[in-house]
Amino acid sequence: MSNQAIRTKVLITVMTYPHPSRGYQELVCTAGVTEQGEWVRLYPVDYRYRPRNQQFRKYQWIEVDLFPHGAGNDRRKESRKPILDTLRVLGEPLSTKNGWRERRQIIDQIPIYTVKQLRELHESEHVSLGIVQPTRVIDLKIEPSDPEWKPEWQALFDQLTLFGPVQKPLRKIPYKFTYVFECADSHRPHNAMIEDWELGVLWLNEVARLGDEEQAALSVRRKFLDELCNESKDTRFFMGTVFPYNTWVVLGVFWPPKPKNSQPEVVQGTLF
Repeated sequence: MSNQAIRTKVLITVMTYPHPSRGYQELVCTAGVTEQGEWVRLYPVDYRYRPRNQQFRKYQWIEVDLFPHGAGNDRRKESRKPILDTLRVLGEPLSTKNGWRERRQIIDQIPIYTVKQLRELHESEHVSLGIVQPTRVIDLKIEPSDPEWKPEWQALFDQLTLFGPVQKPLRKIPYKFTYVFECADSHRPHNAMIEDWELGVLWLNEVARLGDEEQAALSVRRKFLDELCNESKDTRFFMGTVFPYNTWVVLGVFWPPKPKNSQPEVVQGTLF
């Protein structure tokens, strides 16, 4: 296999809340689909430290040179190491008008799986990204989490603040949010943490608005359970594994209005 980077066009669909990194100050798990409908994970991406003209948004096309699988430390099947200086943002994010038609034209072409099927694909083909359409969303659990970054990350922050480039504030979210849901082949409900950046930003904004962390968490629950998973929505979860473990988490939520007189089907087969 060639180790030469390949210019690739990617529609960004996933951005997780940032976490500290020794080599890159902080990292954001970023993923999307290519023009060929293949999942790719861009790693590493120090999103908030990119120049303004490289700070893409969800459902925005980008072009970037990507090294092939295996070029970096992340060995997951879809992971590609980007040459970040080559990244170029293309146009505006796809619109949500007309029932999210522009976004659905892309996302509807991607196979839908159950959690069980994704786990099986991970075992057989090392798949680590996919779409799940829950048949029933039961709850969004809120559990307290450590309000501070773990000691080695906090020490890293302190070190960067003293000796490194300008360190941007990165607040730890003191709660863990977990979807409880069923799939078409569930024997018992699944529990999957949400690591969507939008959830973190919503919590921070609600803390600023309400002045209360617990009430802000309840506001997040109302949004991500009552609105994004409302019966009127054609809700799907973008799911991925946590490196280096086979733990599947919700990386983002796709929630267009349900189309009239049609329902996407859960499909079998390989991811690509």
